[in-house]
Amino acid sequence: MNRPVNLLDLDGAGLIAWCAEHGEKPFRARQLLRWLHRAYEGDFAAMTDLAKSLRAKLAEHAEVRAPAVLADHVSEDGTRKWLLDVGAGNAIESVFIPETQRGTLCISTQAGCAVNCRFCSTGKQGFSRNLGVAEIIGQLWWANRALGAVQSGEERGERIISNVVLMGMGEPLLNYENTLTALRLMLDDNAYGLSRRRVTLSTSGVVPMMDRLGEDCPVALAVSLHAPNDALRDELVPLNRKYPLNQLLAACTRYLVHAPRDFITFEYVMLDGINDSAAHAAELVALVRDVPCKFNLIPFNPFPDSHLACSPRERIRAFAEVLLAAGIVTTTRKTRGDDIDAACGQLAGEVQDRTRLAQRSQRIVPITEVAQ
Repeated sequence: MNRPVNLLDLDGAGLIAWCAEHGEKPFRARQLLRWLHRAYEGDFAAMTDLAKSLRAKLAEHAEVRAPAVLADHVSEDGTRKWLLDVGAGNAIESVFIPETQRGTLCISTQAGCAVNCRFCSTGKQGFSRNLGVAEIIGQLWWANRALGAVQSGEERGERIISNVVLMGMGEPLLNYENTLTALRLMLDDNAYGLSRRRVTLSTSGVVPMMDRLGEDCPVALAVSLHAPNDALRDELVPLNRKYPLNQLLAACTRYLVHAPRDFITFEYVMLDGINDSAAHAAELVALVRDVPCKFNLIPFNPFPDSHLACSPRERIRAFAEVLLAAGIVTTTRKTRGDDIDAACGQLAGEVQDRTRLAQRSQRIVPITEVAQ
């Protein structure tokens, strides 16, 4: 017996195809989109403007299934983190960050991460698998329900979740097709209707997929840079060994042709004694001189066995001043949710590692040797 199709796996085109397969007209797909992604409704019987015959087909052949919530934590600063079950011993995390002018949801795209950046808790636990579309968009679907954002009519009120960042567990561009479908749902006016400027995808630099994203579905782009030269970045972001800085920056320039913003955001985690000197800052200025950009400096958030420390506040300020003096817009990210391990770089979830990181025999050069 075939399992019912999970409608959260389908974007607008997919729902039109499903409706056609079951003898329904395309406008029914638009109705379904609004029920699923505006009213966040999972009960077909409650979809009152659908024909009874369609509701019967949906009950027989379809379902609405988001990842189940295993834990729900709220920080002292209002940040909220959910641990979501994605099966086979794997759990992912997503985080809602409320602010005065906006509410941002940080979502995951993989169970674990194979990139294994040295400063990231997710990468230290290894990689299990890519998330499906329903598991990616289901985080946004669930968070809206949990936060009371359900809209009963056609018109939306003020959004609780106004921004989405794909900065949670995993490298989005290594799960390209599922991420792309989820992005299309976020942007669809019949679904979440978010602006391309309010959806940000963060990548460690998967150059070929950056080019594809620019053609297929350009959204705001944040690039995890973290080092001003290849020698240091090879150690901090191992993917750099495959796509070094010259290739990455060229891909950034190409992406700007299609991007909804006229700059790339470079993320730069501040590691004490590793990448935070005035000389590193000056080297960064020279590196990005031909790429319109802004920098987001991220104070390192510690996690067990990282063997790394955050740069002192004064050194972060001095680093920022070098960039600002060169005319580069630079901000320092405020740490949110660190008391519930929801801050940047701390998301870990629970993953059945299939990359077997502990069994890798290759020698890793201590970062301090590279930084000196």
